[in-house]
Amino acid sequence: MTGPACLAPVSWEGLRQQREGRCQDMATEDKAAHKATELKGKVKEGVGDATDDNELKAEGQADQAKGNLKQAGDKVKDAFKK
Repeated sequence: MTGPACLAPVSWEGLRQQREGRCQDMATEDKAAHKATELKGKVKEGVGDATDDNELKAEGQADQAKGNLKQAGDKVKDAFKK
């Protein structure tokens, strides 16, 4: 089991993952994935802008917003961990 067990260790598996430090690794992976989403959006927006494809440009902007929102959530989580 991964993911939610790290946030709220209501199971033995979640407690074991926290003890072994795997939850920290998952948080790092999440942060990298959120940054990748933002960068993917920037590329899409740039390609859409260069090709005058408004749909691709809008999709890129949406991906950037999604990545930025998730990164903000990561920062909030980090603030509560300290």
